[in-house]
Amino acid sequence: MRFFRFLVGVKDEMKQVSWPNAKQTRKDTGSVISVAISMAIFLGIVDYLVQAGLKLFV
Repeated sequence: MRFFRFLVGVKDEMKQVSWPNAKQTRKDTGSVISVAISMAIFLGIVDYLVQAGLKLFV
């Protein structure tokens, strides 16, 4: 019985959510992908520089 009330509550809450449209979803997805790629490139460069720096000391 408590589980059924929980599901009804979830259904009511989901009706109140403002869902993004397809255009906004594509824009947000593009932003996430571009930031992820940028961070991967940045961290790759930092990793390369750290490795090169450590090779000078070893």
